[in-house]
Parts: sequence; C-alpha cells; structure tokens
Amino acid sequence: MKAMRPPTFPAAARDLAGIGRRFYSRNWVMGTSGNFSAVVSRAPLQLAITASAVNKGTLTRSQVLRLDEHGRVIGRGNRRASAEARLHVEIVRRRNAGAVLHTHSVWGTLLSDIYAARGGVTLEGYEMLKGLDGIDTHEHREWIPIVDNDQDMTRLAARLGDTLDRVPSAKAILLRRHGLYTWGPTLADAERHVEILEFLFETVGRTATLTAREMEVSHGAATHS
Repeated sequence: MKAMRPPTFPAAARDLAGIGRRFYSRNWVMGTSGNFSAVVSRAPLQLAITASAVNKGTLTRSQVLRLDEHGRVIGRGNRRASAEARLHVEIVRRRNAGAVLHTHSVWGTLLSDIYAARGGVTLEGYEMLKGLDGIDTHEHREWIPIVDNDQDMTRLAARLGDTLDRVPSAKAILLRRHGLYTWGPTLADAERHVEILEFLFETVGRTATLTAREMEVSHGAATHS
C-alpha cells in the first residue's frame, strides 16, 4: 500500500468524529463499541485514535487522542485509549495503512461466528466488490480472514499480524463474535471499505436466510403434496 501524506492531528480528529457519527447512524458502532484511527505522523509514528468508552453517535474532536508507536497516549488528560489500539498500530505497520476503522455491526458479528470454522468469509461475484482498492471487476473473490478474539492484546496483536502476513491480499479481517477491521491509504479509503464490506456482509447474511426459508417452504410443500 502506497503511503499518503498524513493529515494534521486537528484535521484527523475532525474527520474521525464525523465518521463516528455516520457509522453510529447506520448501526455499525452501537453503544460505545468500535474504534477508529488515522496516521498523523510517519517518523515518528503517531496516530489519532478515538478514546475508549465514548459514544460514537456524539463523538467530538476532544474525544480523539494522539498515540505513539507503542500505543501510548501522548500528552496529559483523563481519557485513555482502547486496549485495541495495539491492533491499529499492528495493522498500520504491516499494511503501511493511513487509517484503520473497526466496526461492530450485527451482520459482521454473525458472519464472523458462522464462518469461523472455515477460517474466513468469501465474497465473490458482487458488483460492489469494485469499491475495494485495486478491484475493477465483479468477477473477483475476496477472502476475509476470521481471527479468534482474545482479551490478551499482545497475543491478539501477534495473531492478527501473523494473519496479515499469511494473507497479504486481505483488505480486512473479522474478529470472531466481535467485528470488522479494515484499512486504507486514507480515511476516505478506509471508510469506503467499511461501507462496501458491511453492505456485502448483510447481503451474504440475508441471502443465506432467504435460501434457508425457501428450502423450508419447498420441503413443506413437498411433504403435503
């Protein structure tokens, strides 16, 4: 991924707050779930990231923190970063990303559990896939790896990093029974990825539901014929 010139911290904080409110309105980050970050410096590495335990529907610039390359908050204040900040740093390092967005949608959470035994979710043949970076045809197979969740962030970050190395083409990952992590060269790219992937997760989930219902109806009709 080509590195882009980072935004200033105030600009990143403003844009992250706007993303939080938009995602909340679409039921992708209910309660205080989710976290978002953007790189504001490459050397040294620094991220703007949403504070822990804040409602994304009312997110403000003052609720965005500055982190160093170790995931530690820079400056004084009474807010803390999510423990998952380590995952953001890991993704930025492994993918040279400019922004990382984490959502907790219903469909993403369901699919992350249903397809966990397969190791990931396949998205194939949908026109909306062309919204992902580098994809110019619906005849594409996108694999979204699923990683088991863990409360030990050091262990989870290592597991996530191993997955990113093992699947270099992946543009996102799902944490099982948790949610989506995706990224991009800029916040706008990462936001587009969330929109595309959340649309496709819902499409896959609803298709499976409708197919199951049709099979039940067909079986019931055959039984009574």
